[in-house]
Amino acid sequence: MDKPTALIEFEAMLLGRHMYLLTPHARGLHGRLDRSAYLLLSRIRAEGPMSIGRLSDAFGLDVSTLNRQTAAMLRVGVVERIPDPDGGVARKFAITAEGERRLSSDRAENVAGLEKVVADWTPEDVTEFAALLSRLNRDLEHHDGRLWPRS
Repeated sequence: MDKPTALIEFEAMLLGRHMYLLTPHARGLHGRLDRSAYLLLSRIRAEGPMSIGRLSDAFGLDVSTLNRQTAAMLRVGVVERIPDPDGGVARKFAITAEGERRLSSDRAENVAGLEKVVADWTPEDVTEFAALLSRLNRDLEHHDGRLWPRS
């Protein structure tokens, strides 16, 4: 890999794989959310209830793909369909208490797993890596035109 950007792409691909395997529970999926549910719930938590159209716009995914993913989420009780609070026609997906619980649990396990991995890093290295990763994600979002809400 002669270009730094090729190395970034390769390492980002591996990061996605390693994050999935980071916690012991992830390997057996003992009650953990699948990747699509984790992402969708994270977005709904950040923005509040969202219609299938808004989810499609936010993720750049086909409505039929989102219909399958949200149907699976409805079956396990991590989202519910609610009338549009603003009076619109489209129903929206809202995170349930069970969805909040599972998302918080999975995120806490991910963070704990990462803390073990970077335990030998200096606090400055962890902070710098977090800042650079955030910068990369923000630049990717600006390039794509789909910004992720941040608090």
